Amino acid sequence: MFIQTEDTPNPATLKFLPGQEVVGEGKPPVNIERGGDVSGAPLAEMLFMIPDVVRVFFGSDFISVTRGDDAQWKHLKPAVLGAIMDFYVAGGVPLTDQLQAPMEDEHEYEGITLEIVEQIKELIELRVRPAVAADGGDIVFKHFEEDDGTVYLEMRGACAGCPSSTMTLKSGIENLLKHYVPEVTRVEQAF
Repeated sequence: MFIQTEDTPNPATLKFLPGQEVVGEGKPPVNIERGGDVSGAPLAEMLFMIPDVVRVFFGSDFISVTRGDDAQWKHLKPAVLGAIMDFYVAGGVPLTDQLQAPMEDEHEYEGITLEIVEQIKELIELRVRPAVAADGGDIVFKHFEEDDGTVYLEMRGACAGCPSSTMTLKSGIENLLKHYVPEVTRVEQAF
């Protein structure tokens, strides 16, 4: 088995490609922080046994692993590679049952606001998420504030905590949404 690794724009996160499906076709990505519920995610449980692994993100065909501030990849990367290799060689399934993804937006929209939100979600799904997935991350729509035109997005995987995240939000996504959806005035990160 060969596991490919790729750098991401976030120096604290590496992307591991095991050469096979991770979350499954059509299922949403899963983000787990250290100390979070890993009962349905045996690979995450295994990776969190490694000191200094603080976040694990499962994408369609990749795993993004984020290290702690004091850790160095030259020491941590072999341990992460070994854990992923051992897991897959033993026939493990990363997510035994797809963890319940958090609700993307609990707000209800009506009329013209509903149309605006659908446009925003479509742009994020078709233009933003594929691009950030290539870097080992994900960006999810959380809320649209119709009073002031603010869109709130949650950054996951390599995008969370990335030094380039503000630039991605402001220069990339905000400009894209403002161009196609004039009702959008700004984009903010949701926590």
